[in-house]
Amino acid sequence: MTDAIADPSRDLGVDAVVRPTHVNLALLALAVGGFAIGTTEFVTMGLLPEVAEGVGIDIPTAGHVVSAYAAGVVVGAPVLATLGSRMPRKRLLLWLMGAFAVANVLSAFADSYGLLMAARFLSGLPHGAYFGVGSLVAASLVPAHRRTWAVSMMITGLTVANIVGVPVTTRIGQAYGWQWPYAAVGVIALLTVLAVWRWVPFCPPDGGVSMASELSALKRPQVWLALGIGTVGFGGMFATFSYISPTMTELGGFGRATIPLILALYGVGMTVGALLSGPVSRIGLLRAINGSLVTIAVMLFLFGPAVKASMATALAAVFLLGLLPSVLVPMLQTRLMDVAHEGQALAAALNHSTLNIANALGAWLGSIVLSAGLGYEWPSRVGGILAVAGIGIAVWSALLQRSSRRTQQAQPA
Repeated sequence: MTDAIADPSRDLGVDAVVRPTHVNLALLALAVGGFAIGTTEFVTMGLLPEVAEGVGIDIPTAGHVVSAYAAGVVVGAPVLATLGSRMPRKRLLLWLMGAFAVANVLSAFADSYGLLMAARFLSGLPHGAYFGVGSLVAASLVPAHRRTWAVSMMITGLTVANIVGVPVTTRIGQAYGWQWPYAAVGVIALLTVLAVWRWVPFCPPDGGVSMASELSALKRPQVWLALGIGTVGFGGMFATFSYISPTMTELGGFGRATIPLILALYGVGMTVGALLSGPVSRIGLLRAINGSLVTIAVMLFLFGPAVKASMATALAAVFLLGLLPSVLVPMLQTRLMDVAHEGQALAAALNHSTLNIANALGAWLGSIVLSAGLGYEWPSRVGGILAVAGIGIAVWSALLQRSSRRTQQAQPA
């Protein structure tokens, strides 16, 4: 099943592993878990009326079910990544995905608002830790120069979920009941457990890693700057995407029946973006991050006019809204792995906490401009401003890194 080839890049913070003969199968196993997570994260948004009716609440209250999952991600990512720091990473992935399967099955059996809220919170807990630890495992399976590509292949599972998983499970929920999508995700999670057990090689814990060493990542300014890029930069995307349905109907003139297809197009853009991330990163990680933020800012400022101009330009804008931020996600994940040193698992998991914070930030800022009566072209403008702020943080990070290197070079040997 495996070839005994130890990973030589200890300086990159990658565990010694036995690399699998078939790296692609190991990455596929990790990506299937991402598919399950992406499906459960977004399917609730498409089933809010059914969920509300099922547990006897109104639709605005049902929106709290989405927030409960996001809260689980924010809490679970740092806690589980830290607590599991001494556990072999393959074993930790198996436990995380097993718990995720159980929590989604509990969601399917919840018959009251309180139980559903608790089950969705529990479902969110393994999300960030799975992606964080999975990213480290994926990076350890390939040579150092292909790490961003490997991480992007894992994250592709989440993006494909927006093309296939979310539309299909939404339709199942509409036809047979809102509980069935959660049950289906539970089954996919169990398949992930089997695939990870079969195809992902044993990854022993780093002997120098402990809870204290993981927490040491929080002392590093570059870690906070990378997390800041994610929070602010992606807040811009979420400010736009949170209101994509009314923006396309009110501003673009699309019918409501076309919204699922538009969301699928967004998912296609996400998948293409994840696939492009590895090649783009070859120009240099920080340079690529800055370039991505610039293109995201330009796209967001032009998003409203593009939607308003014609249906063709509106669809192109939606595709780019999915593509450009998805190029950035694996690069930020790799950047965090580089700058966290002994605290890689915690830092990588925190990346997904910040994305959920960005979700809340962007949606809140978008609601402010809409409540002020400024129209649906304004959330993307707010998003553009946030992306510019992300550029500022990225430039700050690059300057700090350059200054640190000069200081090290100036010191006597």
